[in-house]
Amino acid sequence: MVRAAIVFTSTLLALIAAGCGSSGSSSSSTSSANQPAASATTGSGTTSGSSVVPLSAEVKSAATGDIPDTQVYLTYTNPSAGYSMSYPEGWTRKGSGNDVTFSDKNNIIHVVITKAGPATTASVAAELNQLKQSTPSLTFTAPTNVNLKSGAAVKATYSTRSAPNPVTGKSVLLIVDRYVTSSRGKRAILDLGTPKGVDNVDAYRMISHSFRWT
Repeated sequence: MVRAAIVFTSTLLALIAAGCGSSGSSSSSTSSANQPAASATTGSGTTSGSSVVPLSAEVKSAATGDIPDTQVYLTYTNPSAGYSMSYPEGWTRKGSGNDVTFSDKNNIIHVVITKAGPATTASVAAELNQLKQSTPSLTFTAPTNVNLKSGAAVKATYSTRSAPNPVTGKSVLLIVDRYVTSSRGKRAILDLGTPKGVDNVDAYRMISHSFRWT
């Protein structure tokens, strides 16, 4: 009887241990299955253009007037970002790498390079709508497909209004042509801004067509 009791107890303990082991294995498998795959969150490796802050004029700066026909242009080469383009001699350059600005008071050229595939008219419109949430004065025209000398691009024109001057109450309306072009997994967002009433159309057209991937 004693031997039988010992055998029964040993068998019962073995069955309990086996049951616990089976439960632990099932729990581990369920936990693993519920975890998101890495590719679901990190597979694209892209940076949205919507992070690019829209251009805005400085109310304290006077408009410089049209870029003259006699303007001399220099070539800016950016090896780290992988592009080159023309810009007006004498303009101030700020930034480096993937975010560079050239300006002469309220005439502004801003270039941002991100890791992303080709843009579409819908994606550019969505990005501008997102920017409008943080810049309520922003309005824009429907983006269109255009061709630059560097290749296909999407163009949209948007405007922003500066905060009013605390003394005069006047504000500056900045008109910006945005070009978005892509190559080999990189996207260039080129903003060319000028105050309303200033005609830089020809100069900015030349600058946009001077953009080259390197």
